[in-house]
Amino acid sequence: MQLTDVHTHSTFSADGRSPLSGMITRAAELGVAWYGVSEHFDYDYLADGVLAEGKAVPMIDADAYFSEARRLQKAYAGSMRVLVGGEFGYTGNPRAHALYAQTIARFRPDFVVNSVHSVNGKDAWYGEYFAGKTRGKAYRDYLEKVLESLDAPYRYDIVAHIGYVSRCAPYADNLLRYRDFPDLFDAILSGIVARNKILEVNSSARGAGDFLPGRDILERYFALGGREVSFASDAHEAGDILRGRTLIANTLKEIGFAGVTVPDRGRHILVPID
Repeated sequence: MQLTDVHTHSTFSADGRSPLSGMITRAAELGVAWYGVSEHFDYDYLADGVLAEGKAVPMIDADAYFSEARRLQKAYAGSMRVLVGGEFGYTGNPRAHALYAQTIARFRPDFVVNSVHSVNGKDAWYGEYFAGKTRGKAYRDYLEKVLESLDAPYRYDIVAHIGYVSRCAPYADNLLRYRDFPDLFDAILSGIVARNKILEVNSSARGAGDFLPGRDILERYFALGGREVSFASDAHEAGDILRGRTLIANTLKEIGFAGVTVPDRGRHILVPID
């Protein structure tokens, strides 16, 4: 069995709770073959002035992160492939785009996770994003930004946690289903296929289902020709590495996926689901 988990965070991210060395040690203990570190590069927050509970989010120390991550990558070479990457929050703001492009040029990450957290300067993690919005408006605005993000003007590999908006949504029915926005979902999913990107399956749904995106969306992706998916625990502490993998692996097999895909410096590596 070859285990993968290619979306995780450590204390190099503002919301991480375990040091990077501890995260990687735990991944090795669990027998992970491909372990991807994707610290937050919150240049969307910086460019748009997004606040977290009224406070500015500290930016990552990129020099310190890449230095330590590359050191650990070398230390574990031969026993585990440590992938040194980043999660880039898409905003549509040219200032953020330039900072992401500079990060890629300078540090040459092994992979990049493309995610949408904020829309119009508000992060959907916080209640202020939903203030005055109907469920339909809040979710549609988010999905339209996800669709826009597919044409981000910098290299990326993975489209992350589609359905992020539903994690903390205040609505009685917070699940985001394919039938709610079929045209938007078709545009997003077919766009992922057309651009040769990888759709992430993220086990950190936090009450918005078992995983993101849900099974109905994964089935539609498969029907549209999508075959590349990655597994992500989205762990922010060592105890959450591989969280939810068994359920996701079984679901993917039932749908028909042959394996999960690991991005490694431009290569897409298919790892069979055991």
